[in-house]
Amino acid sequence: MNWKKSIAVALSAVTIMAMVAGCGSNTATNDQKKIGVIQLVEHPSLDAANKGFVDGLASKGYKDGENIKLDQQNAQADQSNLNSIAQRFVSDKKDLVLAIATPAAQTMANASHDIPIMGTAITDYVTAKLVQSNEHPGGNVSGTSDMTPVEKEVDLIIALVPNVKRIGAIYTSSEINSQLQVEKMKAYAATKGITVVEATVSNVNDIQQAATNLVNQDVQAIYTPTDNVLASAMANLAQITDAAKIPVFAADEGMTMTGGVATYSVDYYKLGYQTGLMAAKVLSGEAKISDLAIETQKDIKLTVNEERAKKLGITIPEALRKDMK
Repeated sequence: MNWKKSIAVALSAVTIMAMVAGCGSNTATNDQKKIGVIQLVEHPSLDAANKGFVDGLASKGYKDGENIKLDQQNAQADQSNLNSIAQRFVSDKKDLVLAIATPAAQTMANASHDIPIMGTAITDYVTAKLVQSNEHPGGNVSGTSDMTPVEKEVDLIIALVPNVKRIGAIYTSSEINSQLQVEKMKAYAATKGITVVEATVSNVNDIQQAATNLVNQDVQAIYTPTDNVLASAMANLAQITDAAKIPVFAADEGMTMTGGVATYSVDYYKLGYQTGLMAAKVLSGEAKISDLAIETQKDIKLTVNEERAKKLGITIPEALRKDMK
């Protein structure tokens, strides 16, 4: 009888150990911070910001599958998708959400006033009604701005298109930060005696007609702000403008390489990385998101699409090449 009792005790001990081990595994999973990523659409700049964010977090010890669990979602430029993703993140009680691009941040901010929301690839948080002020956000949203030097962009057009007098501007009517950039661009262009002709689109399908209208109004160059609809379909725009020998100056590196000629732009990977560092402060409790000032990137670089410039007969002056990095 003693040997049977010994076996029973041993089996009970093994069972208890297994239960403890199982509880330990669940605890490790529960200890992971749940990070949601809501990206408006897939295109090079937003993808780069996404990767930079993940790497920025990792540099501070927050690694996917270890102490954080990343939930990557892309809305493919569909507002209903944005709404669904945001609601799911709220239901899942994410510990922090990264919103990539203004519409994604606005949708997420409307869905939750409690979850910390870090934004990136957003031009102006105040204009987008995401924060009370850039210096003191005051709510549950902070992040990094991709505001580009609009004045330098106009000066670049002047340098590469001699005697330019008419510039077309094409952007999405519903993107408030696109409107902001075009307004700033128009104001500065006016000081240089340049007329700006506007054309707006609602979606990708409108680009061909809008571009054709600008070409027919004898513009000598076309400017596009950091606009998500245009960014996802620069090839559509270039198809019209290349045929008309009209250069496009997009305020974004990725857009420039897929349809533009040259730009002064932020580095979106670095911008995302910077956002990841900010998010790490929130996750660690080092800072409250309501107190984190909106950060900008000082490292603006000149990007040139050499192939398209050559195709359009545009020579890049040596004086400008010093800005290429």
